[in-house]
Amino acid sequence: MTIDPSRYAELFRTESREQLSAMNRNLLLLEQGGEDQEALGAVFRAVHTFKGMCATMGFHSVAEFAHEVESLLDRVRRGEKAHTPELMDALFAAADALEGALEGVSESSGMTEAMTAALQRLHDVAGGSATSEFPAVRLAGGALVEVAAADPLEGPGVIVRVKQRADTMLPGVRAFLAVTKARTLGDVAAVSPSEDALREATEPQAFAMRLLTAHSAEEIERTIRTAGDVEHVEVDASGHTRRQSRAVVEVVAEGASAAPAVAARATRHVRIDLARLDTLMNLIGELVITRGRLLQLSAGIGDPRLDDAMQQASRLIADLQSEIITSRMVPVWQVFDRFPRLVRDAARQLGKEVTFAIEGKDIELDRSLLDEIGEPLVHLLRNAMDHGIETPEARVLAGKPRAGRLVLSAARDRAAVLIRVADDGKGVDRAKVLARAKAGGLVDASVTSLDDEQLLRCIAQPGFSTAEQVSGMSGRGVGVDAVQTKVRTLGGLVEMRSVEGQGTTMTIRLPVTLAIVRALLARTGSERYALTLTHVRETLEYGEGAVQQVRGRDVLVLRDEVLPLLDLRTVVRQAGEPERSREIVVIERGERRSGLVVDELIGQQDIVVKQFDAPREGLALFSGATILADGAPALIVDVGSLFQGS
Repeated sequence: MTIDPSRYAELFRTESREQLSAMNRNLLLLEQGGEDQEALGAVFRAVHTFKGMCATMGFHSVAEFAHEVESLLDRVRRGEKAHTPELMDALFAAADALEGALEGVSESSGMTEAMTAALQRLHDVAGGSATSEFPAVRLAGGALVEVAAADPLEGPGVIVRVKQRADTMLPGVRAFLAVTKARTLGDVAAVSPSEDALREATEPQAFAMRLLTAHSAEEIERTIRTAGDVEHVEVDASGHTRRQSRAVVEVVAEGASAAPAVAARATRHVRIDLARLDTLMNLIGELVITRGRLLQLSAGIGDPRLDDAMQQASRLIADLQSEIITSRMVPVWQVFDRFPRLVRDAARQLGKEVTFAIEGKDIELDRSLLDEIGEPLVHLLRNAMDHGIETPEARVLAGKPRAGRLVLSAARDRAAVLIRVADDGKGVDRAKVLARAKAGGLVDASVTSLDDEQLLRCIAQPGFSTAEQVSGMSGRGVGVDAVQTKVRTLGGLVEMRSVEGQGTTMTIRLPVTLAIVRALLARTGSERYALTLTHVRETLEYGEGAVQQVRGRDVLVLRDEVLPLLDLRTVVRQAGEPERSREIVVIERGERRSGLVVDELIGQQDIVVKQFDAPREGLALFSGATILADGAPALIVDVGSLFQGS
């Protein structure tokens, strides 16, 4: 029986990306740490697992290429090949080739040009083709051939039995992963059936490993379970079998007669297609809109029993909403982990030395936001490398360490997530930016200096650049502009702090989720608008004592603080006279605050954010739209755009 690759293609790619990510991550550690045997072992295991999955799927050309990489790594592990910069370059090229081959790979695929070039580099470094003690994948009629062996379970070890779930997808890969996980605990002395036979499997498998390890039974069980789709694990270290003292692992197929000595535990994690989560989020969004409508209708009827039922339904919908949003949250490391390689390659291209640190990797963000934020972060990291951090020689002359420091961090701030890219480089040359801004008509000729807000506004203009020449890294004036455009479409904002000679920090402030947010509803004239509560500090009545004029402009005096005052009616260009009784919303963006005058505050409400394409010549004041409880639409005000004009 053979595997239909199309059934498992997405699962294969997901698992493969995880292994390639681990390969890149540990190659970086290996490059930084020199003879780091732990990192080297992790790279070897990642390539070995990737090779096994490719062989299982019938992707033999990729499997053979991975085997060549594995063979070179094995020679390094055994001390036959020295750790050199040329070796690392060859391994990074191999990782890139494997990643590039991943999307279009099929059973009939041959080696790509990148794989062929990387293979030549591997052979140049190794001094020939694979010479590992591990035999290359052998094929007969397109299928893997199992190599016969003597009883592999004879010898020292501890016995562990595991049962795969009956509904295991890609059981051969899962069983192979279990073997790979076991290798993190010690030496797998034998596997029965063979690993090649396991990779061929299309049904839940029974197999055994003889594992030489000093780890406890609990640690063995916990590690094997991380391979996924494991129903139970049994560890036998009693020594009453033909094995003497350490470990054997056996995965028992569905229907096997072996009785587990350790109680089975249900699998606690399942993979869900992102499209299903998106559908669930859309459905709960519509349910929230319907809830608002029903609450409004029930309030008009005045039936206590109906009110009680609606309140209960409202609580249940709120709980369901919270659970669905939580299920979509993923840690930012899933995107952040690809950036150390990017920084490493950029530093080599620019001839700079950089120490890169990542902080707050466990901060969670909605999956839809996380998928979109990668590109802006690439722009910011490249800008920091090219424009911010100086060459080693320039840093030494400035009294700094040769290596610049670049930090990518994530942190929670109330209902928002802050993602920062900070460097300790030379900072932005404000005089140079000011000169370019004046020449381009971006600022008045009388302006003598730029604060951080004005600085960001200038460099975020399309086509604005202070680079003297265009390079492969930057100079076309699209970096910060692209970042700000993307972040605004995500309902976030960009902030900048720069000190000449000390460095620059770019901060992206994002909502935790885009789909459903808490908002304050306000009316001006006959129109209603929504202000997300993350940007609302407080509200107060419009009073003559609080509102004063400074240099002919209305300002709000709030507890000895003078804030600029905006009229929403004027901002949206609404005709007609303002009402006598009005209210003020104190809005904030980062450290800046302002007062926004509206005719009436309607109240707070959970709103479902609907993205829309604004008219080309329309006002860039809105980040989306929503449907209110009475079925009428309302625009969501982009608070960041209000500050740009204040």
